[in-house]
Amino acid sequence: MVDLPPSCTPPPSIGAVISAEKLTHNESNAATGGIWLVRGTSADAVLKIARPPTDPPSGSPAWPTSDDPGHWNHWKREALVYTSGLSSAYADAGITAPDLLATEDLADGSVALWLAAASGTPGPDWTPGHFGAFALRLGRAQGGWIGRVPEQPWLSRRWLAAYLDRTPVWARWDIDWEHPIARVWPADVRSAVARLWADRDKALAVAETSTPTLAHLDVWIMNLFAGDTGHTLLDWAFTGTGGIGEDPANLIVDSVTDGYLPVALLPEIEAAVTDGYLAGLRDSGHAVSPDAVRRSIHAYGVAKYAWYAPAIVGRVIHEGSVGHPSYGVRGAGEEELERVTGLVTMVARWSADVLD
Repeated sequence: MVDLPPSCTPPPSIGAVISAEKLTHNESNAATGGIWLVRGTSADAVLKIARPPTDPPSGSPAWPTSDDPGHWNHWKREALVYTSGLSSAYADAGITAPDLLATEDLADGSVALWLAAASGTPGPDWTPGHFGAFALRLGRAQGGWIGRVPEQPWLSRRWLAAYLDRTPVWARWDIDWEHPIARVWPADVRSAVARLWADRDKALAVAETSTPTLAHLDVWIMNLFAGDTGHTLLDWAFTGTGGIGEDPANLIVDSVTDGYLPVALLPEIEAAVTDGYLAGLRDSGHAVSPDAVRRSIHAYGVAKYAWYAPAIVGRVIHEGSVGHPSYGVRGAGEEELERVTGLVTMVARWSADVLD
């Protein structure tokens, strides 16, 4: 058991606090002051602290926050999504956010969000069938927001472009793609990912031609639960104007990056998400070109992850390891590069569709 921040008052609906457990999250993110699972005598809740900019800055330089409501990582956005009711944006399609139990303005300027604890099958335990069922609902939801994205000033805009501005922090080495460590990947894959990093601005430009919709922008397995009648989607801190294909692209790629699911499942996950999303868009009543949507998925995927291959190869060559400090189930450096061969091969294939 860990202690909660002393200024936080649990909502009466959970009863007396039995225990509190600090949850895994991106501790590099300056906008997050901590996340706890709080077990009560009546119900369980999650406490999430939204933290404003500090002096000196909290977190990592790669994950800054800002008081600017349009900033890609505006610290208060998730609280505003909940208190405005926009967290129910996908509810008609069967994708819900956890119920908001209470909010607190804390003495240091932070905001405490008390959310109902999610239940169901967590994303790291999903099968390709789970991915397809979620993607179907996501397509229905996002098809319904085409042409009517809300205009609140605190929603993110061009989120991906702002996110990508910081990726040279990760891909900071001039890679020798003939290095023995890099050669764990086939030559054509190495050539493709090197070209993608050089042409990443072109990939982003292609992605941004996609039809706009209301996007979540952090759809990945650690933010998902599958229930009997629907899905729960966590962490609405990046919500804003995105493109058709942006969220499913991230779901596909990021399903295996951290080692929670085997890369061998990736072809099935790719097919299930793509087919499910296309079916959901059709169900929403919007005429869509399957080829255009597939290309949008590919464009968003390679634009967002153009840094990935040079970053992990560079880290293994120069530092001997790879991985996120907060997430992941990984092996040693060269073993990790071999593990993700199927992933970078898919990214290489997608990049040909986008850049050629």
